[in-house]
Amino acid sequence: MAEETVTRYRIGYALEPQKVHTVIQSSLIIHAKNRGIDLVQIDLSKPLIDQAPYHCIIHKLYGPEWCRQLQEFSSRNPDVIVVDPLDSIDRLHNRISMLQVVNELKICQQPEISFGIPKQIFVDNLAFFYEIEGLKFPVIAKPLVANGSANSHQMALVFNKEGLKGLKPPIILQEFVNHGGLIFKVYVAGDHVKCVKRKSLPDISEYAVSSEDLLPFSQISNLIAQDQSDENVAKLIEEAEMPPSSFVTEIANGLKHALKLNLFNFDMIRDSMVGNRYLVIDINYFPGYANLPSYETFLTDFFLDIVQRKQSTNLESIGVLVEQGSN
Repeated sequence: MAEETVTRYRIGYALEPQKVHTVIQSSLIIHAKNRGIDLVQIDLSKPLIDQAPYHCIIHKLYGPEWCRQLQEFSSRNPDVIVVDPLDSIDRLHNRISMLQVVNELKICQQPEISFGIPKQIFVDNLAFFYEIEGLKFPVIAKPLVANGSANSHQMALVFNKEGLKGLKPPIILQEFVNHGGLIFKVYVAGDHVKCVKRKSLPDISEYAVSSEDLLPFSQISNLIAQDQSDENVAKLIEEAEMPPSSFVTEIANGLKHALKLNLFNFDMIRDSMVGNRYLVIDINYFPGYANLPSYETFLTDFFLDIVQRKQSTNLESIGVLVEQGSN
């Protein structure tokens, strides 16, 4: 009896070297291959247009040359799925437009749960900030641009207006919300959603006194009290209740459709003072999925969804044409 032929799909990936290590690991390549997906690294030293065929391209590269090549490739190969569109990715490069979409979501929240983002303002001139009322210290200072570069991750905790003098606009100032030293990282790959718990910044008492006006994130550990040792924090995280899965999935699906993205994650915290008040504080494109347990299955399921859905659409279109031709 002849063996059943397995349909194979070719997915090209274009990523920076460090991103390859956090996503395209050998375990993923083998798992995907066993399920009919061949992951092929795109050679950036050669024109993309000469490296077809692909059923799908996934990417996280920036710069005009890559954008030009991808647009040219797409125009000549409209049937090849590109994950994700360049204009949709661009929205996540700006920390203002990034979180605006959260407030625009229309979700059926559970009665006991509230949802939103922390209060934040954009500052392009620190002198102007002194005229703004209503933002409480401490605040988190974040660069406006969020493009994955080292500079985009240079954040600081600012305790007072004096601390603002050490910042370089343009920046986003986001009100710090105590959240029990716990953050929920929600990973999204198309219709697949997974939420995990991670250690975060420690709570800060309103009466806390710091010898510094500004602390880079790398020095936040100086604030940790005796009862917030690594062992105690790990225990608190382990025992912490996860947000309802239906609630997380609804937010993830809402963001996916609003942002028109498939591969992203978002960071969400639970306000220590207001029980089940959840706040989205950041959204990242194409994160390091290898941090997820069983990420190989998580991503391969997504790859199969994408290419098989496209194949089904093409077959339906052919069927319609055949039916029209017979009439």
